Amino acid sequence: MILMFLVPIQDENVSGGDVSDVDWTTDDESEINLNPVTTIVGNEEACSSRSASRSKMFDHFVGMGFSDKLVSKAIEENGEEDSDSILNWLLTFSSLEDSPPQQLSTNFDPCSSDYNEIFPNDLSDMDSWSDDEIEDCLKPNGAPNGAANGVYRSEKHKMLLSLAASGSLTEREEKLLSLADMGYPLEEAEIALERCGPKALIGELSDFLCAAQMAREEDCYLPDDDLKPKHLLSGSSKSKKRKFLEMKKNVIEESIRLPNPMIGYGVPSMQLERVHRSLRDDARAPPYFYYENVALTPKGVWDTISRFLYDIEPEFVDSKFFSACARKRGYVHNLPIENRFPLIPLPPLTIQQAFPLSKRWWPRWDPRDKLNCIQTAIASAKLTERIRSALERVESEADPPESVQRYVMEQCRKWNLVWVGRNKVAPLEPDEVEMLLGFPKNHTRGGGISRTDRYKSLGNSFQVDTVAYHLSVLKDIYPNGVNVLSLFSGIGGAEVALHRLGIKLKNVVSIEKSKVNRDIVRSWWEQTNQTGMLIDFDDVQQFDDTRIEQIIGSIGGFDLVVGGSPCNNLAGSNRVSRDGLEGKESSLFYDYFRILGSVKSVMRNNRFA
Repeated sequence: MILMFLVPIQDENVSGGDVSDVDWTTDDESEINLNPVTTIVGNEEACSSRSASRSKMFDHFVGMGFSDKLVSKAIEENGEEDSDSILNWLLTFSSLEDSPPQQLSTNFDPCSSDYNEIFPNDLSDMDSWSDDEIEDCLKPNGAPNGAANGVYRSEKHKMLLSLAASGSLTEREEKLLSLADMGYPLEEAEIALERCGPKALIGELSDFLCAAQMAREEDCYLPDDDLKPKHLLSGSSKSKKRKFLEMKKNVIEESIRLPNPMIGYGVPSMQLERVHRSLRDDARAPPYFYYENVALTPKGVWDTISRFLYDIEPEFVDSKFFSACARKRGYVHNLPIENRFPLIPLPPLTIQQAFPLSKRWWPRWDPRDKLNCIQTAIASAKLTERIRSALERVESEADPPESVQRYVMEQCRKWNLVWVGRNKVAPLEPDEVEMLLGFPKNHTRGGGISRTDRYKSLGNSFQVDTVAYHLSVLKDIYPNGVNVLSLFSGIGGAEVALHRLGIKLKNVVSIEKSKVNRDIVRSWWEQTNQTGMLIDFDDVQQFDDTRIEQIIGSIGGFDLVVGGSPCNNLAGSNRVSRDGLEGKESSLFYDYFRILGSVKSVMRNNRFA
């Protein structure tokens, strides 16, 4: 049997490494005889028939381009009569056969943005890891205790294999074993079964696990300090497994229940019949404020945010109602909720509308019409080549086998791959991401900004059409323009939204840690011929009462305070330090609250309110 040992790598020739590689060589493989079986197990006739059958099956798959060694192993594992299982096995592992040795990289570069998410220095394919897998990879020889040639299975995995050999697996155990053989940790597979129910199909469970691994709409990565081996490897193996399982359960159990559909107080295509909310008097006082963060957080986070922000209930919205990609976010604000209007022209709402040239190549078995949340990481060239190779091997058939379709669809959903040719998929280009997120073309291009930085900045930005819909109510309130305090500004999502709404930006005070992002906003400000003043700072923690008083005394009060504090310790993909608002980065929410309170106080004292 085979263990898929998934390890992220850095690939010098592509945007990122490929984590679908595995190390599956075993001692048993050296004993496989590639010639037809000639051992007499019964009568001579049975042996001859069996030998001829295997020879025919062997030649058939070798003729399809699979290696002799791989075909022999596939027949050994799946039996001689089940050609579908053999093909499924070959397609799963042939794409991983030539993978180079890999090492765990912990080189991360924190950078703030609209959400101040953290991402790796190089964009790479990322995947789910258990503590044991990380520990094994960090050992000098790369192999766990008691493992031969680096191949390792947990005790529970071995037990399931033993039960399978004896034919005594329950339906639940069969599903667990299938998911484990696909490379998912058993701890995660068990949680998926708990969440999806005992009747869930393997495809549904795989989709759930894939979604959890990349944390769909909030692909935040861990800072360097949180990935140090000494932290990950502390404690015994059993205690680590227990802690990991408890942590995964807490991530799921503590997530708040989100509305379905996630349309907040309404979206352009779906309006609620009656919407009413009441705000406290101190919440109504100027300025207007608009706070955003990821929707899927540990239990209690949004309750805390609401409590600090005048007990205003969050408005949860999925940007799939505004664009061709999903982005689940929560917004706490004191803006009016009546008379909203969308940006014109309306953006494309499906993949085919956004990328009409893809229709020619889009296979009928790919049902997607929406992309998942835009990430800061993209798929590697190696992965897209493997998908092409897998499809070309079965090109003679009308549709690829179900196993191939499942493999391709899993990768397409995970990495937002689109069809660009016959059997060819590709990740989104930066300018395509700009379009999906509502930014002007080339918003992040040029000026010494690398391709990698473009993906980083865009992956952490506002979805402009969504934000503009909420901010549209300000156009009639401030016909002469607005003064904006933009905290955690990123690449200026709020500023772009206001500009596209036709709301004049009189003065914008922007606070953003990343110099790359500050340069992008400054360039956009100049290229759009803004007549107001842009003042930028690099640290919200240094933005104190004295500075607030000075700025308000100079430009007058603020009409809008907008921003979204870091989500690093909130998002589901952070397995090590998902500490909620007490985490190192996400605790900066309290600076948003502090600054908003100070602005209100200064404006009230200076009678700007």
